[in-house]
Amino acid sequence: MVKETDLYPPVKAFLEAQGYDVKAEIAGADVVARRADEDPVIVELKARFSLALFHQGVARLAVSDVVYLAVPRGTGRAFHKALAENVKLARRLGLGLMTVRLTDGLVEVHCDPGPYAPRISKPRKARLLREFARRSGDPNRGGTNGRIITAYRQDALRCAGHLAAHGPCRGAAVKAATGVDRATTIMRDDHYGWFERVEKGVYTLTGAGRTALISFETGAP
Repeated sequence: MVKETDLYPPVKAFLEAQGYDVKAEIAGADVVARRADEDPVIVELKARFSLALFHQGVARLAVSDVVYLAVPRGTGRAFHKALAENVKLARRLGLGLMTVRLTDGLVEVHCDPGPYAPRISKPRKARLLREFARRSGDPNRGGTNGRIITAYRQDALRCAGHLAAHGPCRGAAVKAATGVDRATTIMRDDHYGWFERVEKGVYTLTGAGRTALISFETGAP
């Protein structure tokens, strides 16, 4: 089982190689490094990513602007995903983040401490605003862990409801009756398995579509 103390020798050697004098457990900080009259470098060690690690790092910013978090370097997709997300968080908080490969003591710095201003993604913002504008009402519960009713799903349900009431119809007729401009495309693409083409341009509702309508009306997942 990995312990925080396993990280100290590689981190100490890494900092000493850059000309720092390094000492452990100084005034509550796991690692403190000094080089000439520069601000002290503080490193907080943890056996894994945790909220407590970030709490400690933020607390150390009251002492120095140069604060790093250090965890053992893992393997596999889950670890690399966690690493990427925690690097983003560290940057947001003005913290540095390093990993230690315990098999050979390799220390890798993934981000350095300092001010960080995230860039707004215009395409993501546009998608968010487009979905907000197109969604009818507020059909979901914030924090839901179940079915999400998107604007696309709402349109598909409108098409399904019309077919349930009127039987097989042409896409143009469904569009005119429901106001769903993309009715034909939705029924043709059939992402949910609700629609079946009976002839060119004409669609009917499948059993799965009828079940979906009942589920939506009753609020079942």
